[in-house]
Amino acid sequence: MVRGSCRARVTHAVVVIFLEFFAWGLLTTPMLTVLHETFPQHTFLMNGLVQGVKGFLSFLSAPLIGALSDIWGRKSFLLMTVFFTCAPIPFMRISPWWYFALISVSGVFSVTFSVIFAYVADITEEYERSTAYGLVSATFAASLVTSPAIGAFLSAKYGDSLVVLVATVIAVVDIAFVFFVVPESLPNKTRLSSWGFPISWKQADPFASLRRVGKDTTVLLICVTVFLSYLPEAGQYSSFFLYLKQVIEFSPEAIAAFIAMVGILSIVAQTLLLGVLMRTIGNKNTVLLGLGFQLLQLAWYGFGSEPWMMWAAGTVAAMSSITFPAVSALVSHSASPDQQGVAQGMITGIRGLCNGLGPALYGFIFFLFNVELSELPPAEGRPSTMERSVIPGPPFLFGACAVLLALLVAVFIPTQRRREDGEETLKSAGPSSAHAQNGISLTTPTSDAEDIEPLLQDSIM
Repeated sequence: MVRGSCRARVTHAVVVIFLEFFAWGLLTTPMLTVLHETFPQHTFLMNGLVQGVKGFLSFLSAPLIGALSDIWGRKSFLLMTVFFTCAPIPFMRISPWWYFALISVSGVFSVTFSVIFAYVADITEEYERSTAYGLVSATFAASLVTSPAIGAFLSAKYGDSLVVLVATVIAVVDIAFVFFVVPESLPNKTRLSSWGFPISWKQADPFASLRRVGKDTTVLLICVTVFLSYLPEAGQYSSFFLYLKQVIEFSPEAIAAFIAMVGILSIVAQTLLLGVLMRTIGNKNTVLLGLGFQLLQLAWYGFGSEPWMMWAAGTVAAMSSITFPAVSALVSHSASPDQQGVAQGMITGIRGLCNGLGPALYGFIFFLFNVELSELPPAEGRPSTMERSVIPGPPFLFGACAVLLALLVAVFIPTQRRREDGEETLKSAGPSSAHAQNGISLTTPTSDAEDIEPLLQDSIM
């Protein structure tokens, strides 16, 4: 459990995440409409292109923002990321072209989760972090319990303009909450009093981080696991609701109920179940269990052709939501206090890259297998999508194969790590794991003849 003295600040992080994703959740239905109207041809491929640019920019900027937040504090960068992530919302009705352009450019600052997880790491003890991360991740699910249904209802009754207005107001409230209420989490002694402190290009260069990944076995395994598991999740999120409607023939009410069910079960999994699993089977085994649930879920989506199969797979999908907070806790346990922003920025950057590749990949696979995800009903005499496709959901089967590879890679993530001098430390999943006392994190044993540069280095001189 998170200590009472830290509970208020964790609540601040929860509120920030909830408001941001609740605002975007309201736009689920209007977003599909604007996409179809703006890009009537190859709608999902264009969506993949827009999200791809955003994801690649997020990948490029995440290490820099993480490193800067380690030096100058979290609050200013949290305010910046929330502002620019929500900035495109009002342009959905003002100018759709500006809206999609701003979504693409906003990827430079769309790393809220990176800063939030670093914020939580600042205010919690190591043994508390898995619970706190689960609470923050569960907030994302909670924001999706009602917001898409509310957005769809308001859109049908009052039009998309009101939905965009409500989402804009919520975004403004979120920005004001960060500015006026959220306190700084980074201790004064670790922050610089001047904004003129330079950081090295190696800290801000995402490709330098990737090059150093290969020198650190633990980091390499974690990054590959995150990439292979989140790639299908990002693609699924971009097209799944329309897939349920057009291919499985869910009604709008059934889709809203499905989202609510998965959201509620995800909250339970990430708040109650995650803490129990972390204490009983450990950090690594929790990651493996979450990947196993994700594999089963994607395979079920891929072969499922009946509504009841989707409902059953949805319960499994909720259980798989424990994977990301468990991975974030695994990274945080191995990072020193002044490197939490860099560590979480690295993972967020990979997820940002997946957010770009996933939608485009899923759209291409749907197109390749002649599964047309359009708003228009099949013409009379033309076979339906289900009749034309032997496999109802081919992209989900591809995702299942990717997660299977992630599961195999995660098996080799070490449960023990060593200090630079070779001394064995406690298990990284344990409550009293060493906190990278020398400022070096996620390093592998080195010999005198081999000088391996660690991924996460001291940013405070």
